[in-house]
Amino acid sequence: MSDMRMIIQEIMIDCLRPADLSQFWADLLRCRRGVLSDRLAVVAAEPLRLSFQQVPEPKQVKNRLHLDIQVPDAVEAIARATALGAHTAGRRRLDDGGDGYVVMLDPEGNEFCFVVDNAGEWEQRTADALAGSATE
Repeated sequence: MSDMRMIIQEIMIDCLRPADLSQFWADLLRCRRGVLSDRLAVVAAEPLRLSFQQVPEPKQVKNRLHLDIQVPDAVEAIARATALGAHTAGRRRLDDGGDGYVVMLDPEGNEFCFVVDNAGEWEQRTADALAGSATE
């Protein structure tokens, strides 16, 4: 068996209007976007790409995968996202220092979270877990 290295090239998001939804994400993340066809658009959300492919049906149920967007200030991020067409999903867990998360919905109803980790606790926990030093 070969030792083939696999990397995630992009995250593909099904949607009704690829050009419109990719514009929302490019504006939100302040990055470049391209429209490949009527059915496919891409956003350069470094270090990955977000790709948007047209499907005939609207979103039916809760996402099984969602994006966590790290931001320094949830209130500012929410205001920016809602001005671009997003909505809050009603779930918000922020501590007194402002760290935590807020669940949002993009213009087609896909869940994503704004995550605030200014204290670095989540970053440290995940780094420890990846290093094998976390306990369960």
